Amino acid sequence: MTVVLATVCRDGVVLGSDSQITDKGRGMTYPAEKLHPLGDRAAWGGSGARSVLYDVERLFNDNSATILDAPDIGRAIQEQVLPIMRHHYDTFIPDVPGEEGGGTPSAYVMAAGWRNDAPWIIEITPSGMIGHYGDLGFHAIGSGAPMAQQAGSLLSHFHLTERSTRFGCAAVLRVLKALDLTSPTVGEPFSLCRIDKDGAHHLSEKEIETVNKDVKKWQDAEQRVIGEVFD
Repeated sequence: MTVVLATVCRDGVVLGSDSQITDKGRGMTYPAEKLHPLGDRAAWGGSGARSVLYDVERLFNDNSATILDAPDIGRAIQEQVLPIMRHHYDTFIPDVPGEEGGGTPSAYVMAAGWRNDAPWIIEITPSGMIGHYGDLGFHAIGSGAPMAQQAGSLLSHFHLTERSTRFGCAAVLRVLKALDLTSPTVGEPFSLCRIDKDGAHHLSEKEIETVNKDVKKWQDAEQRVIGEVFD
């Protein structure tokens, strides 16, 4: 299972992902980075066919400035991704003897950033459609997306769009940790990226551990309040 999610905060956007890849055709799982830089002002993640996402990563690395400086970022991302999808669809062999259930070239791509003091979250679906989610404030892709959306809804009363990216990092990590508990195919290590007016910052392991301490303090505070109110 893959999950990549993004949430809008008062001063930026936070992205997070797990790192577990499931290869159904071979019946195996392995770790891999799912969050990638898109220049120094944005980031992106993907779910689905690794061959497609590999090509997307190379193209994004070569054309990040063109994408981020475009008047319509969604169209610019779509123009980069669609030729890759068409190539893999055209060369896909669906019926391979002895390889039933080996997967498809289907892939989702989600990118996010902060431009002109406003957030943007763009999704490109396997059919090439553009989805805009910056105004909604939260989005997720991957097979774990339905559970991530539900977890995001359960946190909606904390009004993430009115809070700092520090809180956003804690909220995203809390969602990822909840999915890790409920799904055997979502696994650590988790990745976090914070994007604001100063650009994109991919958190180190040490910084993610600091965020984890914030999550622990948050959970402990909730338990104290529950005890004060209901005991």
